[in-house]
Amino acid sequence: MKTKQIRLMLADDHPVVISGVKNSLADARQIQVIGEITDGAQVISAVQKLRPDILLLDIAMPGMNGLEITRKLAKAAPQVKVIAFTMHDDREYVLEVVHAGARGYVLKETSTSELIRAIETVFNGETFFSESVGKVLLNEQFGAKPGTKMPTLSQLSHRENQILRLLADGLSNKLIAAKLKVSVRTIQTHRQHIMKKLGVHTVVELVRFAITRGLSDIQHIK
Repeated sequence: MKTKQIRLMLADDHPVVISGVKNSLADARQIQVIGEITDGAQVISAVQKLRPDILLLDIAMPGMNGLEITRKLAKAAPQVKVIAFTMHDDREYVLEVVHAGARGYVLKETSTSELIRAIETVFNGETFFSESVGKVLLNEQFGAKPGTKMPTLSQLSHRENQILRLLADGLSNKLIAAKLKVSVRTIQTHRQHIMKKLGVHTVVELVRFAITRGLSDIQHIK
C-alpha cells in the first residue's frame, strides 16, 4: 500500500530559509512541498487554495504575523496543522503560539531529522515541540521556578511509559488493560504511580505532560 504523502506549505519571509528547508527535505520522499509564501498577508488565501496538510510557519512574517495567521487558520482552515518555525524560544512566544492553536513549535536551528520527525508527528495527529520549548511548557504547566528540576519520562518504567502513551492516545483503563492483557486494577495502580512520579493530580495534567514532551521517547506497543 502506498503511503500518503504529506503536503507541506512553507511560509517564511526569507527565501534563503525556504530554500534551505526544501534542500533539507529533498530526500524525504514522504513529504511534498506544495507551496512557498513570503508574505504573511497571502498565507490564508494560499492555504485555502492549496489545502496543505501542514503549514511550516515563521512567526515574524510581514503583512500578517504568524500568531495572527495561526489564529485565523484555526477558523478558516482547521484541518491544516500549523508548526511554528522560528529562532525564538522565549516564554511569551511559545505560550502565545501554542494558545493560538499551533500543533508544533520547532526552532530553526533544529536538525533535518528532527524537523522531519516534527512534520510526521504533527501529521499523525500528535504535537511536537523542540526540547527547549517543551521545557517552557512544562514550567508553565507545573508552575516551576527557573532552575527547578522538572519531572522526566526517564523516571518511569518501560511499562509505565507504555501506559502513559496509551492514556495520551485517549484509551480508557479498560481498553489499555485489554491491550496489555492485564487487569483494570493493575492499570489503575500503574496510573497512580505514574501520576505520583510526575507530580500531577489529574489525567488531564498527565496527558498534557505527555503532549509537551511530544511522546517522542515513549515506545509504542508492538
